[in-house]
Amino acid sequence: MKSTPIQRRITTVLATTAAAFALAACGQASDEMSVGQHVDQAIENTQSAAASVSQDMGSAIDQARQATSDMADTATAAAADATITAQVSAALAADDSLKALQIDVDTKAGHVTMTGPAPDAAARERATVLARAVDGVVAVDNRLVVTQGAG
Repeated sequence: MKSTPIQRRITTVLATTAAAFALAACGQASDEMSVGQHVDQAIENTQSAAASVSQDMGSAIDQARQATSDMADTATAAAADATITAQVSAALAADDSLKALQIDVDTKAGHVTMTGPAPDAAARERATVLARAVDGVVAVDNRLVVTQGAG
């Protein structure tokens, strides 16, 4: 099982605290500090490390919130684009001069791109008008090619 940075930090804090208590209990101070001073310093170090871990956790929570929000925005935009694509395709399929054609409709951020054949210039223009009439369409890139015998 992999440990997270927070788990490693907590483990380090606990190990440091245990070592400080052990050193203080053994009375083997490496300087002129009393046992009580060692205990006080160990408590202070533990509190400082705990505050740091708390701050790291707060930052991680904020990052997770932002990532969740970004994913929701992306999913919403994708659903909106799929709805636009379906509505434009339905409008084209309902038009007598365009319904029998294989017109590919793609939508990204409200920008609709149509590719495929058109029987004539009027039908090509009608496809643009139909696409622009759909709610949420920002722009239309009509790449339909007028071909003889289309439809």
